[in-house]
Amino acid sequence: MPPLLIVVGGLPASGKTTVATELARRTGFSYLRVDTIEQAIVRSTPLTNPVGPVGYVVAYDVAADLLRTGVSVIAECVNSLAVTRDAWRDTGTACGARVLETEIVCSDPAEHRRRAETRDTGIPGHVPPTWRQIVDREYEPWTRDRLVVDTAALSSGEAAALIASAARP
Repeated sequence: MPPLLIVVGGLPASGKTTVATELARRTGFSYLRVDTIEQAIVRSTPLTNPVGPVGYVVAYDVAADLLRTGVSVIAECVNSLAVTRDAWRDTGTACGARVLETEIVCSDPAEHRRRAETRDTGIPGHVPPTWRQIVDREYEPWTRDRLVVDTAALSSGEAAALIASAARP
């Protein structure tokens, strides 16, 4: 069976990290978090946040290395642009992997805002975007099928179970 690339995207504070972490625990898949990669780049170079496409490019290449060795990967990132979505899909397919694209949403604006204003990203030195920055962020509409998971309606465990179920061949 070919490896699987699960791309978990969505706006900041929608619940991506919580769901992707739970999914990694349940599946044993490798877990790549673009925020962690970007913060490591900021810590080790003169670059400041935002670092542009660098974090994503590093993540694509690390994911490709893992997929080529038969290891399934969960890649968690905002993934707000069609170009990044295409790059993830191309990364997986070039390595002979199956690809499952997921979009995490929080359909309750009050809950989404609460999360944005109270969360700890767990990444030393990382400053998360403000609610205003999240609302104003460029986020291109999806133009192809993906699994949409609403964290206002599902617990992180339920969301991870839904994605894991969709990932089964």
